[in-house]
Amino acid sequence: MDIIEKVKCLIIGSGPAGYTAAIYAARAGLNPVLYQGIQPGGQLTITTEVENYPGYPEGIQGPDMMVNFEKQAARMGTDIRFGLATKVDFTGPVHKVQIDEEKWIESDSVIISTGASAKWLGLESEQRLNGYGVSACAVCDGFFFKGKEVAIVGAGDTAAEEALYLSKICSQVHMIVRKGEMRASKVMQERVLKAANIKIYWHSETDEVLGDIKVEAVRIKNNQTGENQDVAVSAFFVAIGHQPNSDIFKGWLDMDEAGYLITTPGSSKTNVEGVFASGDVQDKIYRQAVTAAGSGCMAALDAERYLGAKEH
Repeated sequence: MDIIEKVKCLIIGSGPAGYTAAIYAARAGLNPVLYQGIQPGGQLTITTEVENYPGYPEGIQGPDMMVNFEKQAARMGTDIRFGLATKVDFTGPVHKVQIDEEKWIESDSVIISTGASAKWLGLESEQRLNGYGVSACAVCDGFFFKGKEVAIVGAGDTAAEEALYLSKICSQVHMIVRKGEMRASKVMQERVLKAANIKIYWHSETDEVLGDIKVEAVRIKNNQTGENQDVAVSAFFVAIGHQPNSDIFKGWLDMDEAGYLITTPGSSKTNVEGVFASGDVQDKIYRQAVTAAGSGCMAALDAERYLGAKEH
């Protein structure tokens, strides 16, 4: 293993958590090096309008917001680089991270902000219309379809929660469930079934999202009869779960059964000293830009205290 560089604070990932950690770490004199990963800016770069982040009274486009975060982190002195962390070695007191499967960097502290990726159905139309009515976050984007008919696919607690959220602001919610039952907890299922404006399509799946430049309808296929029906909707929400980007930490860091990194409650500390986790890679509950940014701040403060204690 050829170590080509030694740094004080290494940040992996460049969403709200990674950039906020970088701003705080840079101001604390930790000279952070940040690797942006496969999707610089994270999930917000595939979001259009962001209206629920404080400080933007007119709202802001997701990609523009991440450019602002990046510029601020750079202005504070963060060394921002393009590259992907591909392997780690957390055996010793100094942590080693491999970048782009070739070079190794040693760091006294590591902040992990690799985020999570929404799971998609894998339809061409779903990707083509992503940001034009197709979304993986009802809480983020439901507001734009106030008073309109929308569709949501999924059967777990997240899908039930998002369907209920949409039912309060949309005229009708068409919920597509693959089996004859939901995976959601009993109480969530009961609430969905009680909602007058949620229509459930059991034993069904999405055949296609229809529309040229924006979502106009969804083609729903009944798995029992094989019949298709087109339902006119303005938006299509995918709520089949998220996948935390934590594969390279398997065997090193504690994670739950879904792969979310486990941190000590009230902190960003992982089970390895000097390694901290922030943002969606360790948060499966809130998953908002503002909570990710808050946890990035926590990680930088935790790293600063850890390094300070090591020096004394």
